[in-house]
Amino acid sequence: MNVNITGRNFDITESIKDYAEGKLKKFAKMLVHECDAMVVLTVEKYRHKAEVLIKSNGVLIQAESITAEMYSSIDEVLEKLERQIKKYKDKLTSKRKTLAKGSASHTEQTENVLAESNPIRIIKRKRFDMKPMPPDEAAMNLELLDKDFYVFSNEITGDVNVIYRRKDGDFGLIEPTR
Repeated sequence: MNVNITGRNFDITESIKDYAEGKLKKFAKMLVHECDAMVVLTVEKYRHKAEVLIKSNGVLIQAESITAEMYSSIDEVLEKLERQIKKYKDKLTSKRKTLAKGSASHTEQTENVLAESNPIRIIKRKRFDMKPMPPDEAAMNLELLDKDFYVFSNEITGDVNVIYRRKDGDFGLIEPTR
């Protein structure tokens, strides 16, 4: 596992670097494929924030934690990552079992998005590679990233789709019409 540790408003000591790398190495055993980890440690007044992004075979797993102490932030973020990886592996296993039975079914729901009446301000832009995938894999990636929505290239239609978590805990899928 390649680990890249960056500090913002924070000098990374060898002990913190060794601590984070040592804890992250256990994830290399859990993930089958080669993986890279990006760790960002930030100090803002009394808040110590640890963010970790793991890339493994096109799958992104992300978590962050904010506490009053850096070591506890690292511990907490790694606990979150461990839960997400276990959940991901369980879903992969259950998905394989379902496909083996030949009873795979997909439920898709669409919902209209209301435009906000506030003036539009774009404060952040992101660019990323979009690996073509089916909606159920995109839902799995959404859970791994711990975000509200996930933009992906639909493997079946070739269109750009958005999957999001609904208030009831289910997922919604936004597909463009032609």
